[in-house]
Amino acid sequence: MKNPRHGGGFRISSILPRVSRPDAPPPAASGPPPWVSRVIALVPVVPPLYLAAFTQLRQLRHLPPVARWVLFAFAVTQLLATVLTPQPLLSLGLAALRILLLLAMVGAGAFLREPRTLRALLPGYAVVFISAWGYALATLGPAALSTRLGHPYYYIVSLGLIATVALWLLLRESPSAWWFWPMTLLSAGTLLATQSRGPLLALLVGCAAAALRGHRRYLWPLAAAVPLGLVLLLGGTGRLDRLASDDLSGRDQVWQGALLAFRDQPLGGQGPYQAGPYYWYLSSTPCQLTPSLEDQGVHCPAWADALRGAWLTAHNVVLHSLAETGLIGTLGLLLLLSLVGYATWVSGDSLLVAVFWGYLAMSMLDVVTAGPSPHFAELFWVVAGLALVRLPQRATPSSPPDPA
Repeated sequence: MKNPRHGGGFRISSILPRVSRPDAPPPAASGPPPWVSRVIALVPVVPPLYLAAFTQLRQLRHLPPVARWVLFAFAVTQLLATVLTPQPLLSLGLAALRILLLLAMVGAGAFLREPRTLRALLPGYAVVFISAWGYALATLGPAALSTRLGHPYYYIVSLGLIATVALWLLLRESPSAWWFWPMTLLSAGTLLATQSRGPLLALLVGCAAAALRGHRRYLWPLAAAVPLGLVLLLGGTGRLDRLASDDLSGRDQVWQGALLAFRDQPLGGQGPYQAGPYYWYLSSTPCQLTPSLEDQGVHCPAWADALRGAWLTAHNVVLHSLAETGLIGTLGLLLLLSLVGYATWVSGDSLLVAVFWGYLAMSMLDVVTAGPSPHFAELFWVVAGLALVRLPQRATPSSPPDPA
């Protein structure tokens, strides 16, 4: 493979100015081809591009043995759980597709190897944020400044989450770069304008975890949260009102539905994407694409309305897993998450730590690690691959099976 440092072609530095990364590890002996950064930059704008990760399934063989064994155990538990679902054949096919998607993203992370490659997401995020504000102002006019900010194909909470990821990426960059402060203000403004509490929780927890791991720069968002908290305490108005609310927005009722789905099928669950009817609080509402499109009269087609239950979640990653895959599948997921959490922590990389713990915190209120999604769930598993490939290699008596 041609080393991008010794040849022409595109470089990440052609997307963003070269800046220092104080907490980044030394570069690997070889990195991805230069064109990869172009694809990464386009993924937020054209999410289906992340499907290119399927070409990197072979990278799983380069993971440490313990990672390969755990991925294999995860895949086995997910497939075994389908035997005990109400529709085993359908569940088997859907579980296999979901496993392949997860493994492809882990393989993509192993291929990228260095977390700094994800900084190429920032130009794409800038396009998404600017288009969200432009679309809102063009369709709603001045009213856009007092309503929740959305996007034509990113849901409100999704938009807030990628704004959080953008802020994590920016905390690794140099404030002296000309684009740093405009991008920071754009990302922070977008996050607050979505009025989404989950992404804000993810930001604070992720930054706290990175700060505990020794990256002091991640204390800045925590310090900025103090004056915001005072404003909310004293009675914020407009966009800040919702952030101060302790309303669960019906999540407690969705959680009850997930528990009922689990009780009906405790070992194997209802099957991947098949627990939607139990989320009666959500399934009783009509299908919608995104609030931004609904406001403009763009509604779900009839065929999509019939499938809306497949995209409903339990708004809690553990309850969602119990509802869909029962005890068997949930044990496999928790095993994998435990290893990924350990791998991110021992890596010492601020971005990996922030993404894992931030996503995990948000997943107590929303399921943001289950794909397919407009790339944010897939990004979590790419980060998992980046962390797992950095685990130390250890000799074992026999090679583990290839999960792909």
